[in-house]
Amino acid sequence: MALDKEQILTLVKQGLEEDEALFLIDLQISDKNNINVIIDGDRDLSITDCVNMSRAIEHNLDREIEDFSLEVASCGATEPLKFPRQFKKNIGRKLAVESQNESIEATLTAASDEDIELKWTAKEPKPIGKGKHKVEKEAKIAYEDIDKAQVIINFNK
Repeated sequence: MALDKEQILTLVKQGLEEDEALFLIDLQISDKNNINVIIDGDRDLSITDCVNMSRAIEHNLDREIEDFSLEVASCGATEPLKFPRQFKKNIGRKLAVESQNESIEATLTAASDEDIELKWTAKEPKPIGKGKHKVEKEAKIAYEDIDKAQVIINFNK
């Protein structure tokens, strides 16, 4: 017998009510009842946040009726950004953003519920003469136009 995804989702939502800074990124349940929950937050997550979510789910399921495994994890640093709250959390950081039109590496300067604003420096041909010069560029991109967006991790700092 498979676990009911709606029941698990309800338990996750109840767990999230304990801390409004947390939100659900993904919930997967395999055919073998392996429950995988990915959460993120408006602030950095702690192990305690994951443990609390795990308890909120596990203590409301009965292994005697249906056996399961449960994994609760934070959204990894290399995972794509999916929700406006994730973009808002990363304002000021450098992102790699792919859309149908282009791929941009830029600093996230703003994020609303509808779109993001990016700023970057590009080299363009000089209007007169040979060579290239640096130009400051800005773009506003609606979430629906973003195919993929990831934080660029800089290990050189």
